[in-house]
Amino acid sequence: MKKEQTASISLIKIICISLILLFLSGIGVMAVNTNLIDVKITLRNGYEMTILTSKTKVKDILEDNNIILKEDEKVTPNLDEEIVEGTSIKITDKSYNEVQIAKISEEGVQTSLDDLLKNYAPITEKIVVEQVNIPFETITKNTTNTDQETTNKVIQEGKDGIKEITYKIKYQNEVELERTVLEEKVIQEPVNKIVQVNKVVKTTSRSSTTARTSTATAQTNNNSNSSGSQIYKVTAYCPCSKCCGKYASGYTAAGTKATAGRTVAASSKFAFGTKLNINGKVYTVEDRGGAIKGNRIDIFVSSHAEALKWGVKYLPVSVAN
Repeated sequence: MKKEQTASISLIKIICISLILLFLSGIGVMAVNTNLIDVKITLRNGYEMTILTSKTKVKDILEDNNIILKEDEKVTPNLDEEIVEGTSIKITDKSYNEVQIAKISEEGVQTSLDDLLKNYAPITEKIVVEQVNIPFETITKNTTNTDQETTNKVIQEGKDGIKEITYKIKYQNEVELERTVLEEKVIQEPVNKIVQVNKVVKTTSRSSTTARTSTATAQTNNNSNSSGSQIYKVTAYCPCSKCCGKYASGYTAAGTKATAGRTVAASSKFAFGTKLNINGKVYTVEDRGGAIKGNRIDIFVSSHAEALKWGVKYLPVSVAN
């Protein structure tokens, strides 16, 4: 009886050992089939952890280990990337630009990454030195000559001066954003043009009354010549905002299209359409101006460079027949 019990116990032991071996073999087969890999994860604070996982996508690996990315964090490789044995996953801070781009994208702005990055491109500064012309002025001297009449005789030719300007210019994506003047220095002073206008005053040996009349005539004609013209201060302007302000449109106060070689701005003493002979060339009054008063006329030119080159001239002006 004891022999039978001993044999039964031995059989039970053999069966149990066999079951254990089969279970362990199954676990081994399952491990082989799941292809477990070692992955090292480095957190934002520098803490490192090594895990054994069957997942291959970065996003799944982080979720299995209860790791959640914050808004200002990024992971390398990307969340949707597949990894292999020995790959390291690193969590770091996002740059300021990346955070701003992410916010804009969340708001639904339809734009490309390149366009977004352009808005956050670095701003560079350069020191630039430029030389510009200083337009000379024309000065008219009226004199009285008893011998002969000489009109617009040039005593001294004019010459532009040179000014050196130092700017600090800010650029972004090679586009100028801001220009600040640091220094202005005159390299060469302009030389004014001097024009002498002689007026004939006929003297007489008659009575003092006649002499006074001649003198009065000379004073009356001080600003006019024998053809009925007067000496005006003549400047030039163009359709840019520097000349016409922020409302520059290219159209005159008379409603016409401003045209170089034709249009002039004059005071209200001249009605629109009046033809003016300015130093031998005929122009049409089509415009007004806040600074155009009295003996002042503004000639329309095509560009600001031409307006600067014209400068200030004192020329004879008369109403054309």
